[in-house]
Amino acid sequence: MTYTVKSTLPDHDLKVVGEALQGELVDLVDLSLLAKQIHWNIVGPRFRSIHLQLDEVVTLARRYSDTVAERAAALGIPPDGRTSTVAAGTAVGTVNEGWLQDTVAVATMVAALSSSIGKARERMTAVGRVDSATEDIFISLTLELEKQHWMFQAENVSSDQRLA
Repeated sequence: MTYTVKSTLPDHDLKVVGEALQGELVDLVDLSLLAKQIHWNIVGPRFRSIHLQLDEVVTLARRYSDTVAERAAALGIPPDGRTSTVAAGTAVGTVNEGWLQDTVAVATMVAALSSSIGKARERMTAVGRVDSATEDIFISLTLELEKQHWMFQAENVSSDQRLA
C-alpha cells in the first residue's frame, strides 16, 4: 500500500519550497553536529561560557530541523536527514579534528553561522515568492541564527580591538 500526502501548492511552487526545505534541513543537521563536535573538544580560558553557548546552537538547530522537516512532510515532501545526504549536501563547513582552542572554536562557529545565514536568506527569498507560510519559518530561523552569530562574534573581540 502506498501512502501519499498531497500539497495544496502548485507543482512549480512545491518544487521551489521543497528544494529550500531540504537544503535547510541538511544544513541544520550539519550545524548541530558541528556545534556538538566543537562542544566536546573546546579548550581554553573561555571553555565554560563557549561550551554552554554551543549547546544553545545545537538546541536551536535541532528544533528548527524538526520544524523544517515537518513542514516538508506536511507539504508531501519526504524529508531526508540521512548522514549520507547531509555529508553530500551541506553548506555549513567543517571543523578540525581534535582539541580546539577557544578562539579557533569561536572563529569556526562564526564562519559556520555566517554560511548558514547566507543560505537561509537565499532560501527565504526563494520561498517568499511562492509560500508565505514557509517563508515565515525562514524568517524566524534567520533571526535566531543571526542572534547566535552576533554572540559568537562578540566572543572574538579582544580588549585591544577598538569597537566602531
